[in-house]
Amino acid sequence: MEYKPLEIEKKWQKKWLESGVFEPSNDFSRPKKYILSMFPYPSGRIHMGHVRNYVISDAIARYYRKQGFNVLHPIGWDSFGMPAENAAIKNGVHPKKWTYENIDCMRGEIHPLGISFSKTREFATSDTLYTKHEQNIFIKMYEKGLVYRKKAVLNWCENCQTVLANEQVEEGRCWRCGNVVEQREMPGYYLKITNYAEELLRDLKKLENNWPSQVLTMQENWIGKSEGLEFDFELCAESKELLGGKFEGYKVFTTRADTIFGVTYSALAPNHPIVNEILERGVLDEHKSAVIKNMQRQNVKERQSSEKEGVDLGIFVIHPLTKKAIPVWVANFVLLEYGGGAVMAVPAHDERDFEFAKKYALPVIQTIKSNKDETTLPFTEYGTLINSADFSGLTSAEAKKEIINRFEKEGAGKRTINYKLRDWGISRQRYWGAPIPIVLCPKCGAVTEKEENLPVTLPDDVQITGEGNPLDKHPAWKFTKCPKCGGDAQRETDTMDTFVQSSWYFLRYTTPKELWSDMPFERESIKYWMSVDQYIGGIEHAILHLLYSRFFTKALRDLGFIEGIDEPFTNLLTQGMVLKDGAKMSKSKGNVVAPDNIIEKYSADTARLFILFAAPPQKELEWNDSAVDGAFRFVKRLADRSDNAEVCEHLPKIEHSALSKDEQYARRKVYEALKKSDESYKNGAYSFNTLIAASMEAFNALSAQMNRAVWSEGYFILLNILEPIIPHIASEISEKLFACKNFTHDIKIDESVFESESMILAVTINGKRRGEFEISVNASEEEIIAAGKIATAKWLEGVNIKKEIYVDKKLVNLVVA
Repeated sequence: MEYKPLEIEKKWQKKWLESGVFEPSNDFSRPKKYILSMFPYPSGRIHMGHVRNYVISDAIARYYRKQGFNVLHPIGWDSFGMPAENAAIKNGVHPKKWTYENIDCMRGEIHPLGISFSKTREFATSDTLYTKHEQNIFIKMYEKGLVYRKKAVLNWCENCQTVLANEQVEEGRCWRCGNVVEQREMPGYYLKITNYAEELLRDLKKLENNWPSQVLTMQENWIGKSEGLEFDFELCAESKELLGGKFEGYKVFTTRADTIFGVTYSALAPNHPIVNEILERGVLDEHKSAVIKNMQRQNVKERQSSEKEGVDLGIFVIHPLTKKAIPVWVANFVLLEYGGGAVMAVPAHDERDFEFAKKYALPVIQTIKSNKDETTLPFTEYGTLINSADFSGLTSAEAKKEIINRFEKEGAGKRTINYKLRDWGISRQRYWGAPIPIVLCPKCGAVTEKEENLPVTLPDDVQITGEGNPLDKHPAWKFTKCPKCGGDAQRETDTMDTFVQSSWYFLRYTTPKELWSDMPFERESIKYWMSVDQYIGGIEHAILHLLYSRFFTKALRDLGFIEGIDEPFTNLLTQGMVLKDGAKMSKSKGNVVAPDNIIEKYSADTARLFILFAAPPQKELEWNDSAVDGAFRFVKRLADRSDNAEVCEHLPKIEHSALSKDEQYARRKVYEALKKSDESYKNGAYSFNTLIAASMEAFNALSAQMNRAVWSEGYFILLNILEPIIPHIASEISEKLFACKNFTHDIKIDESVFESESMILAVTINGKRRGEFEISVNASEEEIIAAGKIATAKWLEGVNIKKEIYVDKKLVNLVVA
């Protein structure tokens, strides 16, 4: 058969689209598989990272369709966000127009890859209907106390008149205009994710062995549960007076109560309220004030990565047990987001505190000694207490318990559980996002919009300049009536963080499009399709997106939107990045490979085969032009050799024992590949690279024998194995040759192919394959190793064999010097 890839691929893509074969069925009696790749942001062009994500999910979806499953394999668009506004500023195009034109462009680029996405479940999160239901969810959360409004200190650019996310602050300056960023207290809306901290942590156990352990660890660390002592550091009388009587003291949390007698100073975060009060009162000299203000301008990442830096604030707190005065410093390593932005510093037993104390010549008091060796400071392990009053001599474990008991008895502190996890601030002072459905009334305060008035949509007539929030500047949009009293009021001009949209989109896919206007998702559809059986995406989403999605699922369960679902994603696969010349593909590096160029030069099947063959899905993939050529040659050979097969309505009946050795070997390789196929999908490893290698090996074995019946049977089985990977050519050949072309055909493994008097084993030398040999299945290990040496004699000349390893029925490995 002459291989005409573009003609063949267009034909099958048209056929699949017209037949609706990729649409999920509403027959809920069938077994189901929900296969989902993380939806893309419509940036305008797809890249090989997208292609890898979609080809992996497509292979899985196609495999399970062949197995008779009802498969949901959707795609949508994460379409709100800052890039659209940046494009508007740069190119003078409206964010909405830019976004939907990009969606059309990317949809057009994905189609030629033959990805089996459902067309009827596709949506964009900026669609009006999606916003309507999201705003309704927001209101229900607000009514149940899962959303609240409060003031918080945010990054503010005076020049751009906008709030900046931490990642938009570069060395204390606005990423867009370079203006110095200041800290400003502003109101915002927060989702009470901390209500679910314990459940989010506990339910990670349910995901063990199904999610990468690295992701589970990252989530566990982000939630950051710790048990310890919370107590108040009371300010000295002079310090209270210096602060105008506004502060009595502040709370501190520690997991190491056993070290409390080693406290020599306390440190506050640069944006702690006490620090701000000191700056406002001007009690520090100009240099110290400038140092603190510079710290405040830095984002969290910059503070954590820079050298330890601090300023003596000139105030003191009283040690709760020794009653001694302790100096209070501001330090760049203390975060307001954790523990209230205040720490007790124990330099003898904490590396960070020790480094800071040495830099500023602060006292170091050892209060724990090692139970094993001579103690070197800082000593951060558990040991025995010294210099700790009547607690000296206790072990760290005993002392922690007794010291907390003392605090509780005296009413000075309490045993408590703390979490690093903070409530999720969702307010964004931007235009291109889902409007927050709150009306601010002078009489009634913050009031939720009436459900019948949803969705609150964005006005189209805005000017995006990069200065300020266009919604706040709009002459009419924000002015409205209070839903409660009917008086004059203003709409909330903040929009929602785009992580909100991506935290429930997977639930939306479950519901047929004809029901979308009435509900966010339909109960019976949710019950049938959820949870997602296989979720696929990049490791960069290991924390926030996955954590927020887990939170939303639990919150929506408790609000009555869904039933009996605790976790959204049963299995998670984090695919590796696609690299070229050792670096991640990017326009700035000039190393991007456009998928449409590969399709035009070779074929979509070539791109798919290379992507899945070049590396295991979880590993990084290095783009290799010669390997792409190799993938194309294999697909072409597969097509060219189709003339060797017989046109048949049924697979031929073959008596395996009557075949020659070459014919038996070919059949065995074909069925080994078939076994490998089932294992690769069902064990969740998705070892496409080894599956493709086994298929290539089987194809070579088939090509080396002359029996047309063996060829026809093997060829049909290989087409079935390869259909999820290279679907266009597999479908084309099968249609031409086999009446039994239905890829849901259940191929039974002929176990007789594995019964043999002999076996063929590979020989590797220092891990590299150097040959193979055939030997009786009854041969001893000594005989097998001896035969392996004979088969690779030329590789063993003049070398010393250090180790001989036989892997049962697979290979002989020789380690040589």
